[in-house]
Amino acid sequence: MDPTYTYDAILFPSDGRQPSLVRLMTSPMMTPHHSTFTTVSSRIPHPEVYMDYIAEGLGPRAWKYHLVEALDGMNRKFTNPYIIFYPIVSRDGMPFPVNKSIREIQARAFKEEAAWRGNIIIAKYRDNPFSSMMDTSMADFAILRNYLMTHGAPR
Repeated sequence: MDPTYTYDAILFPSDGRQPSLVRLMTSPMMTPHHSTFTTVSSRIPHPEVYMDYIAEGLGPRAWKYHLVEALDGMNRKFTNPYIIFYPIVSRDGMPFPVNKSIREIQARAFKEEAAWRGNIIIAKYRDNPFSSMMDTSMADFAILRNYLMTHGAPR
């Protein structure tokens, strides 16, 4: 049996509490490799553990992710980019609440139609978002705040 690995990630709670570090669990996932007819071992993160009101039993089908590879105006991509996990399927089919932590960061730039909703988890990776995750620290918060300040949720 393959071990479960955990990595530090930053949780932006939707209820307005301060962002904090959490342990993001990953588990093994086998994916087919098309050119060699073999399988490649990868890891699937489980951000749904920290997402309130998310539909149960759907696993990764209840959330999506968005890659942050650079900030606006940067000429080069981050050496270690970020991955933002956000919920998409709620338990009761209702929209997730607007994330008050991110709304506060966006201040006057906040737009309801592009609001981040639900608990948001942000992790860091090296090469492949799922197979080479690494620990995030609160030192990354300034970069993430700058990104979130000017970017709404993906559509």
